[in-house]
Amino acid sequence: MAGQPERWTKSTVYADMWLDPDDDPRNNEDPSPDGELPTLLDYLTSYRLTLLLKCEGLDAEQLARRSVPPSTMSLLGLVRHLASAERDWRNWITPGDPLPKLYGQRDADFDGAVPDDAVVAAAYADLAREQAATDAVLAEHPDLGERLGSDGIAVRELHVHRVEEYARHCGHADLLRECIDGRVGQ
Repeated sequence: MAGQPERWTKSTVYADMWLDPDDDPRNNEDPSPDGELPTLLDYLTSYRLTLLLKCEGLDAEQLARRSVPPSTMSLLGLVRHLASAERDWRNWITPGDPLPKLYGQRDADFDGAVPDDAVVAAAYADLAREQAATDAVLAEHPDLGERLGSDGIAVRELHVHRVEEYARHCGHADLLRECIDGRVGQ
């Protein structure tokens, strides 16, 4: 296929890895966490970091590059979408009027992912802020069986949903990144 980037990886140890194990910030020598909540949080942290790694080293044009028409999906769109999702999850469980949509109407997170350095910087700032806010609210509810919000969603269900959402979009990020510059890996 003409015009397609050649597949490559930074790893010198395993051809299918993103980085060498010693260079991967997701790897550590600590034993796996004990308990359900620490395990869920460990997986969430890993997937959040994976998304950022998949975006690392790309410029605004590359981050905003759409996948396959008619899709509006891009790495930048995923960052914006997950910032929006963090806010939405918080809205599910906090009393009072919900916070406004972060980027406006449906699909604005993807549609507004344009190749502009200010948009990129804002997206990363939005993601970090919304993650921290959702983490802080959920830290007040360590009982995974507790039900929150008007729909009575279990804290466990919300944590699992967060892990699932990031994991699914990290799969998209794998394909998007490979289309951009050929980089592959876990």
